[in-house]
Amino acid sequence: MRLFGHRLKETTTTRSTGQEATAVEIRNPGPRDARNMRLCIVYSEKPSAIETGKQLKKRYGAHSAEECDVIVAVGGDGFMLDVLRAHMTANKPIYGFNRGTVGFMMNDAPVENLPERIADAEATVIHPLEMRATTIDGRVETAMAINEVSLFRETRQSARVRISVNGRVRMESLTCDGVLLATPAGSTAYNLSAHGPILPISAQMLALTPISAFRPRRWRGALLPHDATVEFEALESEKRPVSGVADNLEVRDVARVEARESRDISMTLLFDRGQSLDERILREQFDY
Repeated sequence: MRLFGHRLKETTTTRSTGQEATAVEIRNPGPRDARNMRLCIVYSEKPSAIETGKQLKKRYGAHSAEECDVIVAVGGDGFMLDVLRAHMTANKPIYGFNRGTVGFMMNDAPVENLPERIADAEATVIHPLEMRATTIDGRVETAMAINEVSLFRETRQSARVRISVNGRVRMESLTCDGVLLATPAGSTAYNLSAHGPILPISAQMLALTPISAFRPRRWRGALLPHDATVEFEALESEKRPVSGVADNLEVRDVARVEARESRDISMTLLFDRGQSLDERILREQFDY
């Protein structure tokens, strides 16, 4: 779907019946052509990203995040996660300009004709996870995750975790290196490395995936509806300390972690035509 100069159709699904509801037309924000597009150029500390970021600013100008039409993030996937978190409520589309290693959430693009490519870009809307972590000394910390909320053992001792979904205990004790809850956008990241399922971006599901499960050894995880609330309780937390992590933001020595999708927050990622996030996720299932 095009971002600028077109109407997008957003299809919702009713929670009670699961049937497709009436499509709602939403007019896209931003300029109708590339000539007056205002860009906010931000870049990581990597030398190649700094060089490219300065070139883009010189060529296309530099606007603040508040006054721009599009935020351009120059760097790698890790930097993109930082930019998404920093501008989570800004309601501005973000175009990733790859100067990293993998660049799954980025575009491999030349410096030339950037506004034209953005005007013709395909948009994907994603929603983050909210992590609420309670430490063993009673401190409560919250953080947002684009890819996944994870629990990891902190020492040589394996972790023991009780898992509840929507207030009901589903697994009394999982002995493991860790466990994670991934969004569709994050299902091709660490979740995939842990042998979790790849989720289409429109799946409205979350992937619950163990990391090196020891008991029960054959448990491979679960697929959950996107509105599920998952609670992880660290058992024997003094003997087997566990960290709670929202993407790369860590809270150590947790007693309990609650994770749920935040539908109140919507973020728009832009991809060059033919390279949408849907296409990348589909392609990932056939590439070896």
